[in-house]
Amino acid sequence: MPHPHAINGHFNSEIRLCLKVPGDASYHPCREAFPADDVPRSTVTHLTDWDQSIVYPNTRRDIRISLPENLDGDAALLVCQDGKDYVDSAGAVRVVEVLDSLMHSGEIPPTVGVFVDPGQSDSIPRQRNVEYDTMDDTYVTFIDDEILPLVEKTVNVTLSRDPAERIAMGISSGGICAFNMAWQRPESYGKVISHCGSFVNINGGHEFPLMVRNTARKPLKVFLQSGEGDVNIPMGSWPMANHQMADALSYAGYDHRFEFGTGGHNRRHGGTLFAESLRWLYKDSGVGRTAEEDEKMQNEILERMRALA
Repeated sequence: MPHPHAINGHFNSEIRLCLKVPGDASYHPCREAFPADDVPRSTVTHLTDWDQSIVYPNTRRDIRISLPENLDGDAALLVCQDGKDYVDSAGAVRVVEVLDSLMHSGEIPPTVGVFVDPGQSDSIPRQRNVEYDTMDDTYVTFIDDEILPLVEKTVNVTLSRDPAERIAMGISSGGICAFNMAWQRPESYGKVISHCGSFVNINGGHEFPLMVRNTARKPLKVFLQSGEGDVNIPMGSWPMANHQMADALSYAGYDHRFEFGTGGHNRRHGGTLFAESLRWLYKDSGVGRTAEEDEKMQNEILERMRALA
């Protein structure tokens, strides 16, 4: 007898089989995740059970803030969804340690890390999906209007308003959330890191590749990562969805990079690449097209089409 929750012999709950796969074995935290003894260390402030949101009323969440030592002037910004796991000093990414190493070497500007956990709600069991997978500007409004002013006040810092110095990052639903933050507010976030992004039909995210192809290019720089062992369930194929996103970004002329490995639905490959992804975001990669190159390509296409007549 078929299982009542099975679809063509498969379950959405199969996602659990992808959280750790043999292809993960070759991935380890990058060397920058182990700062040398002379590297100044950021201070991490932990706000527990913050419950003052107006955008998401009746929710509570933890927020962590990493502040570089001897910060002078405005700070660049990295906003991490599912912040607890990204800030974990024994985790796969070890964001604060990598930031400290790259700031010390001068490869990235002084950066404040903001690590935001999804809200917990007694009345909404899937609050994380409500926040991360909704295809509008509600979440980025929450971050910009509520969380960042709280950060500036709590640690007495001024965050840069330059989108080229503001990165959104996340994994899975947090990955599509990071992209959506920049998509909705390119004047606020100019850089994205998506690990195993959920560009599938959880709440319309499968439409992003088509939207990217058919919307005037936005001033964004995007780093995508997925792997052979990423999720493949009735809701969608994460490897295919990320390939489609990469293809759409290439088609539309975005400055982007896609790393497809052997890993599963976790941060291990992203952690291996984290320092490199930050370096790439802050250098001129020459991948994206300019308006002049768009016009040249358009004219060449028209010429080829006329030749068919």
